[in-house]
Amino acid sequence: MCAMENLQTILQSGTPVLIDCFATWCGPCKMVPPILKEVKDKFGDTLRIIKIDIDKNQQLAAQWQISSVPTLLLFKEGQLAWRQSGVVPAHQLIPLLQPLI
Repeated sequence: MCAMENLQTILQSGTPVLIDCFATWCGPCKMVPPILKEVKDKFGDTLRIIKIDIDKNQQLAAQWQISSVPTLLLFKEGQLAWRQSGVVPAHQLIPLLQPLI
């Protein structure tokens, strides 16, 4: 995981950033990586995907008010544009993200 300054730089960039907030002990979180691979295959370089372990980044989890995992957050130009908790299948997630990217 990148340092906080690097994360801020990434979030402020022109490329939308999808953050997968997860925990190693979370069963449903293990279902998310193949979904995000499909999303990445669809959007390619127009979307950056980052995984953040909430147990290792408790300050961020508190700042973003993550109360359950998995939670996906989409940032555009440093601003939170969308968030969703729970597992969302790729065929539902892609149309949700499409107008935001």
